[in-house]
Amino acid sequence: MTAWMKNGGPDSDIVLSSRVRLARNLAHTQFPQRLEGDQGKAVMNQIAQAVETLKPGWQLQWQPLSEVSAIDRQVLVEKHLASPALVQDPVRFEGVVIDPTETVSLMVNEEDHLRLQVFLSGLQLNEAWQLANRLDDELERVLDFSYDANFGYLTACPTNLGTGLRASVMVHLPALVLTRHVPQLFTALAQIGVVVRGLYGEGSDVAGNIFQISNQVSLGFSEEEFIHNLTVVAEQIVGRERNARYLLTQSHALELADRVGRAWGVLTHARIISSEEALRLLSDVKLGEDLGLLTVPGKASFSELALMTRSGYLMKEAGRELSPGERDELRASILQKNLLAHDEGEQ
Repeated sequence: MTAWMKNGGPDSDIVLSSRVRLARNLAHTQFPQRLEGDQGKAVMNQIAQAVETLKPGWQLQWQPLSEVSAIDRQVLVEKHLASPALVQDPVRFEGVVIDPTETVSLMVNEEDHLRLQVFLSGLQLNEAWQLANRLDDELERVLDFSYDANFGYLTACPTNLGTGLRASVMVHLPALVLTRHVPQLFTALAQIGVVVRGLYGEGSDVAGNIFQISNQVSLGFSEEEFIHNLTVVAEQIVGRERNARYLLTQSHALELADRVGRAWGVLTHARIISSEEALRLLSDVKLGEDLGLLTVPGKASFSELALMTRSGYLMKEAGRELSPGERDELRASILQKNLLAHDEGEQ
């Protein structure tokens, strides 16, 4: 299972993960949208050769997406290791590079030639940045990245111009949603250049009270300043969520306990369950567990359980394509098995 999905990072009860992404392009080469077949393959080969020079320290594995099944490509998206845009058909000259713990992933020939990502559990933006920066420096020793003295790193989208950095935190904010403080908070964030998106980033819906919070532009400040500023924002969001949780326990204790209990009852007894309902109920159970209202026997984290609700994961488990009804049935079975397991050997 993906390393960052395990609990353990700072404030990981609220901040599910920290991600730092760097957008890079090869000098004297057209952006991926303009590449022809041979040019696209040349970019892939150049990056694959650069990755080879980093072994064995990084243990990165190169994989052309043309050799990855449609189900496995969907799982990559569900694990946040690849974007929906990267894996959509037809797969021509796109690829991914992933380390064994799935802490690091490189997307090749998405919107930019290279998008380097680092994921860590909890609020660890600075640590993620340090790791991403070290890998970026090592790649830049063997790859000539497109860079301008005035504008910084040149990217396909103007909002990535400059540092090419997009830092984000994935946060679980059930109490702020329940107390209806989310709209006010997100309006305030927009005014300071912070973007709020759904579970899978741009264009995705909000599910399970999970939000992605990130910087809007990457020009005008240093990487360290962007990381510091977003860390401060994330700490403030954590403080507001903790305060909202406290208020709920003081003013709506019975209703909250009932909500958590009902969610647990459905998740552990339902025979069929949709992905939307599963995430919503898992969010309630996690809130109850975090507040000490419920003890969950299973060892899987909220992030791992959320992954188990996704279509690609279910079909990967089944080893075949599944109808919506078959997915709903398997989803219920897998969730019960993992929620009620008493040790990792039973999962």
